[in-house]
Amino acid sequence: MTTQPAHLTDPKLTESLFLKACRREATSRTPVWLMRQAGRYMAEYRAIRAKHTFLDVCHNPELALQVTLQPIEAFDLDASILFSDLLIPLEPMGAVVDFPKGGPVIENPIMGPADVDRLVVTDANETMGFVGDACALIRANLPATTPLIGFAGAPYTLASYLIEGGSTKTFLKTKTFLYEHPGAAERLFEKLADQVISLLNMQVERGCSVVQIFDSWAGSLDPVDYERWGAKYTRRIVEGVRRPGVPVIVFAKGTGTYFPLVASTGADVLGVDWTLTLDKAREMVGPDFALQGNLDPARLLAPWPDLQPAVDAVLDAAGDGRGHIFNLGHGITPKTPVDTVKRLVDYVHTASEARR
Repeated sequence: MTTQPAHLTDPKLTESLFLKACRREATSRTPVWLMRQAGRYMAEYRAIRAKHTFLDVCHNPELALQVTLQPIEAFDLDASILFSDLLIPLEPMGAVVDFPKGGPVIENPIMGPADVDRLVVTDANETMGFVGDACALIRANLPATTPLIGFAGAPYTLASYLIEGGSTKTFLKTKTFLYEHPGAAERLFEKLADQVISLLNMQVERGCSVVQIFDSWAGSLDPVDYERWGAKYTRRIVEGVRRPGVPVIVFAKGTGTYFPLVASTGADVLGVDWTLTLDKAREMVGPDFALQGNLDPARLLAPWPDLQPAVDAVLDAAGDGRGHIFNLGHGITPKTPVDTVKRLVDYVHTASEARR
């Protein structure tokens, strides 16, 4: 029998507000963490980036540690998330990845089935050990009661970068490839799922207590294609990383009209974006899932008197708060005021406690 890593049985972590909420247990207040809580809106992050490239930070465990801890030291957050990037697992597969200004670029994009066949699945411990080292280093330096979240991208989102050669608003190359080369697309998605499973399992072994699967561009698919190219492979990843005591979060942005398909992935926690209210999300998927979300990140650009009612609306929609993790409906935007983030986190804690 495989021995569980020590952090997965440490009661200081297992009984944390965040993990209790993931298990849909009662909590004294609503736990809160924020997608992209470490990043460009913080001066401390910008100071590091002035000296190092984005990939340098992702590849260097000491730098990843510093950036990951910055929001934990600044705000009373209930969970930390590893600083990395969705495209990191594509590098050892054979993709040439760069991050110039304007967004990520794949310098050798997939043009046809032969390009799929050149991609290789790797053992994360052998090819992405720097990610595991960062997880271990972060876990050793986090407060004892703060869980660390690991993450990776879902196959559809990763495939879209590989096929488009970077970011896109239309996904035409991606969808054309799926329709014209379905067999090659299936081979691609199977490889990506296996690569992600290896990465997430390593993150758990090295210090993460939760993992999140980001399908950032899932909303570009209709329900039929999401079932085939989104839910099917995300479900495979969930099954591949499932183990006792490690909740799995699935965040599939833009899927509010077919949210039950996201629930069919078998995740413990479902991320909700700002286009779907929490009460409606609960109505659509029932009581067996924790929900995470779902404030519009653009709201954080508003003055507090305009922001507070929106925060209250999210807390009200969560009902008794059981199984609710307060978060944004996507990542923090770069122009977000730091003072607003602090005020938000503190307010969610006090206001949700008053609602218990």
